[in-house]
Amino acid sequence: MSLPETTAPAQEQVHKAAQRLRWFVRAFETQLEKTQTETNNRFTLDSAALAAVFAEWLHAFEAQKPVSADDKRAYVGFAAGLMLRTLITHKPARLQSRPKGADQSNPAYFWPEGYLYVAFCLNVRGTVLESDFHHAQHNSPTVDETRTWWSFRENVEQDPSLAIAFLDLFAGDEPEWTMPELFRSGKLREIASRFYCAPTLDDN
Repeated sequence: MSLPETTAPAQEQVHKAAQRLRWFVRAFETQLEKTQTETNNRFTLDSAALAAVFAEWLHAFEAQKPVSADDKRAYVGFAAGLMLRTLITHKPARLQSRPKGADQSNPAYFWPEGYLYVAFCLNVRGTVLESDFHHAQHNSPTVDETRTWWSFRENVEQDPSLAIAFLDLFAGDEPEWTMPELFRSGKLREIASRFYCAPTLDDN
């Protein structure tokens, strides 16, 4: 799977620009257009729902924003996961049609809306890490695995906060499966990792 890229705004840090609704809407619309071109899926977009996504995400982002500079890079991944959770909850994009004969074992056609949301969040996450922290994101092969997407869709339907952990998994980082909605820094992450329990990836 080749995820389409978003375009970073010029002459300012992306993580600050992403907090503005206008940038967010434009970036998401760009991602939707590129995903449609790549997959030939067709979507409708609810602008009011998309604005609600941004408002809810910004509130969640500010609520746990770390004070320590040492935590800021890790918080980028967490914030992207919060965005994925909010997109899945509000469902601003709806599939209109898949191309005829689409292979629904491909994540892009198995769950088109989820694929769109993951592509957007991974690309914004990667752009911020590279632009603001000079850190390259290396997506995991799990982003192409059908059984992982089965587990992803099934688990987030029961608990949308697990989207945060799954995005870390897709991005090649270590997920926090236990209370993923809480940002952990430093030693707290190390301690929590000893007790996490990952969802079962069924062979569906």
